[in-house]
Amino acid sequence: MKLSAEREDLLHPLQQVIGAVERKQTQPILGNVLIEANQDGLVFTATDSEIELRAMVSVHADVNGAVTVPARKLLDICRSLSDNSRVDLELSGSKLKLKSGRSRFTLATLPADEFPKVGEITEGQELQLKENDLNEAIHNTAFSMAQQDVRFYLNGMLLEIGMNKLCCVATDGHRLAYSETSTDLSPDEPVRAIIPRKSVNELARLLGKEEHPVTVFISKNHLQVTLPGVRVTTKLIEGRFPDYNRVIPIDGDKKLQVDRELLRQSLGRAAILSNEKYRGVRLALSPKVLTISSNNPEQEEAIDDMEVDYSGGDVEIGFNVSYVLDALNIVETEEVCLFLKDGNSSMLLTPSGETGNKYVIMPMRL
Repeated sequence: MKLSAEREDLLHPLQQVIGAVERKQTQPILGNVLIEANQDGLVFTATDSEIELRAMVSVHADVNGAVTVPARKLLDICRSLSDNSRVDLELSGSKLKLKSGRSRFTLATLPADEFPKVGEITEGQELQLKENDLNEAIHNTAFSMAQQDVRFYLNGMLLEIGMNKLCCVATDGHRLAYSETSTDLSPDEPVRAIIPRKSVNELARLLGKEEHPVTVFISKNHLQVTLPGVRVTTKLIEGRFPDYNRVIPIDGDKKLQVDRELLRQSLGRAAILSNEKYRGVRLALSPKVLTISSNNPEQEEAIDDMEVDYSGGDVEIGFNVSYVLDALNIVETEEVCLFLKDGNSSMLLTPSGETGNKYVIMPMRL
């Protein structure tokens, strides 16, 4: 393999695929990136055996070939080079030699044929989505995914694609985020897949806010998303995702519409003196007033009163303040609606004037 390319033509695809490379690997080759030079251009592939990221750039090679090199070392080298510089790469024996200006580097390689690849997924269903629709649905829900939960199906996000709609749902057992977007899709069969946490985060990083079409291919065990210049392939989590329709409360008869930013600031102030471990705050709602309070084992206390437009019955309830703040930080409307029933029932938080996004927060005893 021998080629010459602009620094940016190497740096950009490397940045796109580097997320698949774990810093600690069970196999040395998983710390490498596969570089393939062929008639179509230059292809970079990285994997951790669960997710595969593949990026392509139009670079003509003098001599085609394939090799794997340490991914993070190559990325650091490309980052260190000056802008608009040109890089010469040449495979010589078991070493890859890089030259740029007065700088020269020699990297160890491993054979390309030993690199584990997912391969082509042939059986499944192919759909076209708008990039911004998928990006928004993931952005609105991903923060509620569990981390290293023994209920492995919670360590990811549920993707549902049905007639004219795209849904994403995530829950860690204490809160739930639901996002629904209208589409013009008409799949042969409804899609229901649980995407692993790492793959969700990589999709969130790579997806943009344009209306470009992206291709989604779903098989029994894999999901493949093809974006302009990059392809994400991931294994799916096997398991039964909780019935989220039973979790989203529909009987909250006490509705409060409140300024999102004022509520966020008030919760932030109360959180300062909350228990550092449990992060509990108490919301007491009565006509015209919402009182947010907290205390901690040091007998310290914070009380914050908000004047609100509310005329219903009194209700008092406790929450983990971090869960409420996470939802408020995602919502973009000026006002939010809170639906409450009593001190033992979940709270439903929705953006004012929207029906597609819903956030459920379980109560806690204080």
